[in-house]
Amino acid sequence: MTMQEKILNYIEKNSRIDLHELAIILGEDETAVMNTLEEMEQKHIICGYHTLINWEKAGVEKVTAMIEVRVTPQRGMGFDKVAQHIYNYPEVQSVYLISGGFDFMVTLEGKTLREIANFVSDKLSTLDSVLSTKTNFILKKYKDHGTIMAEQPKDERMKMSL
Repeated sequence: MTMQEKILNYIEKNSRIDLHELAIILGEDETAVMNTLEEMEQKHIICGYHTLINWEKAGVEKVTAMIEVRVTPQRGMGFDKVAQHIYNYPEVQSVYLISGGFDFMVTLEGKTLREIANFVSDKLSTLDSVLSTKTNFILKKYKDHGTIMAEQPKDERMKMSL
């Protein structure tokens, strides 16, 4: 495994790690690790650093929806151009071209169900190439980006000593 792969595997799970500590864990020179990280950022291999937040525990009301979108790409405007129209909306969190019964999976967040519904009806559904949409609201997150979000059951057993 190359140093680049080692770095990517590690920071995907813990992007807040100190550069010095990362170099020690990988058994690499700190300057080499720093240069590799900078190179991967410049080449857009590393596209950003994000924090996973449990908004429910923070007391912030948010509604997340996953919207299935079927499209007919227009001449000279393939899937990439349609995706570009969709991902340029600030409400949109992610856009994926997928296989199956629809073409895109679009994820967005809003404050209310109505806000999401208005976005879909006023902006997304009105695009020329969009044939249909199906909105699915996320009711509860159990695991997100490899992190368990649900409360873990507590061990209710009494401690015994002999």
